[in-house]
Amino acid sequence: MKKTFISIVMLMACALGNAQETYHPTAENLKARKEFQDEKFGIFLHWGLYSMMGVGEWVMTNKDIHYKEYPKLAETFYPSAFDADEWVKEIKASGAKYITITTRHHDGFSLFKTATGKYNVVDGTPFKRDIIKELADACHRHGIKLHLYYSHLDWGREDYPQGRTGLGTGRPKEKANWASYYNFMNTQLTELLTHYGPVGAIWFDGWWDHDSDPKPFDWELTKQYALIHKLQPQCLIGNNHHQTPYPGEDIQIFERDLPGENKAGLSGQSISRLPLESCQTINDHWGYSITDNNYKSPKELIQMLVRAAGKNANLLLNIGPEPGGALPSLALDRLKAIGKWLDKYGNTIYGTRGGIVAPHDWGVSTQRDNKLYIHILNCQDASLFIPLGKHQVKSAKEYATGKQIKYIKGREGITLDLGTTPTDIDYVVELTL
Repeated sequence: MKKTFISIVMLMACALGNAQETYHPTAENLKARKEFQDEKFGIFLHWGLYSMMGVGEWVMTNKDIHYKEYPKLAETFYPSAFDADEWVKEIKASGAKYITITTRHHDGFSLFKTATGKYNVVDGTPFKRDIIKELADACHRHGIKLHLYYSHLDWGREDYPQGRTGLGTGRPKEKANWASYYNFMNTQLTELLTHYGPVGAIWFDGWWDHDSDPKPFDWELTKQYALIHKLQPQCLIGNNHHQTPYPGEDIQIFERDLPGENKAGLSGQSISRLPLESCQTINDHWGYSITDNNYKSPKELIQMLVRAAGKNANLLLNIGPEPGGALPSLALDRLKAIGKWLDKYGNTIYGTRGGIVAPHDWGVSTQRDNKLYIHILNCQDASLFIPLGKHQVKSAKEYATGKQIKYIKGREGITLDLGTTPTDIDYVVELTL
């Protein structure tokens, strides 16, 4: 049965690859893209065997743990505090509209049952529960979309062709077999897209492992992307490759930066016309770190969300669940603060696009139809010039109270009379054009 299933996947991938030289998104896919842009806020969850080590998700390669020793962590993986419904309830209360979870990270361990081997949470741990299945069911019950992170690289599998990371894990380089590994990935992707209901997106990571190869490495993305779109046409594809998007991709990802910024050195690519997403950490790590209490303040996180929206992007905010399955209390505190703010100001974020006023040091704008929301995040004066060009303003009011705001018209825009210097996390002015 297992061999038959794998053979079918290989045939499907080959046929789709030959047929799809140019990507033409379906109507379902285009609809999903718009919904994605409307959602604006998601939560990223990095969780796996590495969480047990408490030093982040790169521990296997950072500590050069042997590929035959690392899987022994699975023998004691038993996250007794894991409750998918509680996770989803807390995340939904934050105002997030979707969850992206690591189904399989670079260490190769799968948080779902798979026919490709026993190195997974059901067959290889005493927990014996399909975490992705439970989370998928909870997301469907509570009306949250589920996106699935999937690693393109693997520090533990012998058939994965070695790149520039994971070189100290002891894998024999001569056993690399791309055809075998590619088939393994596509088999798992088929499982994820046929066993867990509707999937909002597949979020790839790891392409960059071969970005320094003397000869360009062919990941055969065209066939893989076609397989995904065949199985679930609405499923969006994003790839955290730090490059301009390739054909077949539906969203563009920016890591640790907003579009157009490159402070972290990972997001220097040009901005495409695809829906945009910025992934950011809530503290300093992606996976759980027992010593990392450097959580960003509610103000920093809310302003990050607002600036992302002003740049026409979603914010995917990462949390590293604890090894026992609980979400860290400091993370939950931040989620509650964001949720409280979105309860009041969500209408200026959800369903909007980046406004006609470009981002400035003082803040950004978002827009829906003739409503332009001026988000003042850092203003040092009681008045503020808003460059509107030839656009005419019919009214200006304080969004939180509805109080009318006086303004002076000029040739290139208006000057708002705010009365006092704003001190809010985000002082929002609603302009009707």
